[in-house]
Amino acid sequence: MKAALIREFGPPDAIVFADAPRPEPAPGQVLVRVKAAGVGPWDALIREGKAAVSPPLPVILGSDFSGVVEAAAPGAAEFQAGDEVFGATNEQFTGAYAEYVCASAKMIARKPARLSFIEAASVPVVAVTAWQMLFEYGHAAAGQTVLIHGAAGNVGAYAVQFARNAGLHIIATASSRDSEYLRSLGAERIVDYQQARFEDGLQPVDLVLDMIGGDVLERSLRVLNPTGMLVSVASPIPQEVARRYGKRAVFFLVDVTTSRLNAIAAMIDSGEVTPQVGTVLPLDQARRAHQMLAGAPHARGKIVLSVAP
Repeated sequence: MKAALIREFGPPDAIVFADAPRPEPAPGQVLVRVKAAGVGPWDALIREGKAAVSPPLPVILGSDFSGVVEAAAPGAAEFQAGDEVFGATNEQFTGAYAEYVCASAKMIARKPARLSFIEAASVPVVAVTAWQMLFEYGHAAAGQTVLIHGAAGNVGAYAVQFARNAGLHIIATASSRDSEYLRSLGAERIVDYQQARFEDGLQPVDLVLDMIGGDVLERSLRVLNPTGMLVSVASPIPQEVARRYGKRAVFFLVDVTTSRLNAIAAMIDSGEVTPQVGTVLPLDQARRAHQMLAGAPHARGKIVLSVAP
């Protein structure tokens, strides 16, 4: 089979398009013929050798994917050949940039019926991240006010939609060019971070979701109400800083599971949530996709590799 892989850690140029052995599913896995693979910042961290996971080289990159089940191994009886699925590959977050992948049955679900394979591949990691931030770590409830940093990004866009559907009041930080887009998703107030500091004149909020990191973390603690929560996926929050402000803060790594994917798929199929696909490239241009992650121009939304028609 063909795959986009690395034989050494490094910049986007480290990615090569080459032949690789077709994998065989182990117990608890399904073999999937990949239709599309999402491209995310965590893929770049693995490529650079900077991720929390340490897969041995050579490694096929990619975690998000959609496709059709070819075979299910023992322990994956909930799926069968012909099922259209989406999800994440495995706990190492590797293997999706290929014509076939063996995926953990615990990290996939049936594809939302209303989505194409390209759209479905854009969903898993970013949507589950937003879901966990808002509901599992932030314990969001109707009527609360949430401040979302990086709201126009891939995780942020889902967070805005989930918060809108849950009845929260939404304040978003973004550039002015994204204001109309974020209002269409449900944001009530947009703070242009290029023109103003978000904390100036802001009333205390119940929840902060952070995809930016840096000094935004400490500045966000200042605008939390006494019982509020800051949730970040950008960087850990020094606990001495949180204690200084007397506020609660948490950093976590996403956990993609079948149950979470099923909940999100139901919202997509009901029309409550809409994915945002950006640039779509063929699998053999995975290197170019990573150049886009590094700053090369691309459309707003998730970068997706088209693997098969």
